[in-house]
Amino acid sequence: MHLLLVRHGQSYVNLDDWQNGYVDIGLTPLGQQQAELVSLWLAKHIQITALYTSTMARAIETTAYVTRAAGVVAQPDDRIREYGNCHPDGRPLPPEAMPVKYPDYWSTTHPYKLMNGEGESWMMFRARVGAFIDDVLARHAGTTPESTVVVVCHGGVIDAVFDFIINNGAYRRMELLTYNTGITHWEYNAQSTHEPWGLRAHNMTYHLAATNGHWAEVLGRVHVVSTQEQE
Repeated sequence: MHLLLVRHGQSYVNLDDWQNGYVDIGLTPLGQQQAELVSLWLAKHIQITALYTSTMARAIETTAYVTRAAGVVAQPDDRIREYGNCHPDGRPLPPEAMPVKYPDYWSTTHPYKLMNGEGESWMMFRARVGAFIDDVLARHAGTTPESTVVVVCHGGVIDAVFDFIINNGAYRRMELLTYNTGITHWEYNAQSTHEPWGLRAHNMTYHLAATNGHWAEVLGRVHVVSTQEQE
């Protein structure tokens, strides 16, 4: 089974100067462009067996582009909402209960601490993401022909999948960066003579490359030197 994790396109909450709280809101114009580009790339290069999406607005909007381009209907799942947007038991927080801002500490440095005193902890978040991955394996692993599952989700979810697969301890020692619409590719083979999971790629952004080799506009804040600038 191939598992492609796709981070959503740029949302307003991703902007450095966003001052309106951590609300469930959709994509910026740049995020819409990113979503269109990744959807066209997926439709061209990937035969999608199943498509899953977080139930948060920025993921749903990104997924809509994939559905239009690839003709695959998405299955929404609350378990792949971003960290801090569910109750400890996994139920999604209603809009009025969503955190106005994140706490003043990085979540993985206090993995057992409840967000805002009543929300989920990082380890609770990891548990719900892990349960989702277990279900994906039960549904799609070992099929013939081999399944390719695409999951449109969030940077925190991609972090939690790494922790789940690597079987990382509670206290992380590495920060993982995933750009908007960056693709992470895992492969699962239960019959492997080595470990069943294999990381094939992380943070792929081929779809964002402009024809002149300059990626800055569609990546947002990231600047990659173009061929012309290197000369």
